[in-house]
Amino acid sequence: MYIRNLEENDYKQWLSLWQGYQKFYQTTLNEGVTKTTFARFLDPNEPMFCKVMQDGQQLVGLVHFIFHRSTWSQGNYCYLQDLFVHENTRGQKVGQQLIEAVYQVANEAECSRVYWLTHEDNLSARKLYDQVAQNAGFIQYRKNLNM
Repeated sequence: MYIRNLEENDYKQWLSLWQGYQKFYQTTLNEGVTKTTFARFLDPNEPMFCKVMQDGQQLVGLVHFIFHRSTWSQGNYCYLQDLFVHENTRGQKVGQQLIEAVYQVANEAECSRVYWLTHEDNLSARKLYDQVAQNAGFIQYRKNLNM
């Protein structure tokens, strides 16, 4: 298994993983959002990125991350937005390796922080997260806007 950047011909396999992630969080995104997201990962002018874990000819994991400015730092922050590992590959440190790949890219880009959110009930993921990062204890508030 190895980690690499997402490529244009990965769409079908990436989509399967992306839909698995959405299913886990009991949500669905429309096709337009999905296609726009995939296109942004391939656009060198976008601050959105995707790394995938490949096992043979199969993609078995993905991580999406975004660089953005912060009022608390001169360097960008890196928001690890989505992490998903196919259920057949869990327990093989794929998630940890994908997180570490984000750390490496963020460090090379001179980001001052990598951070992410997870649901409080996602206990299996939180076991990993507690090993690779610090729980800062923040609670997220949100208001969805109709656009």
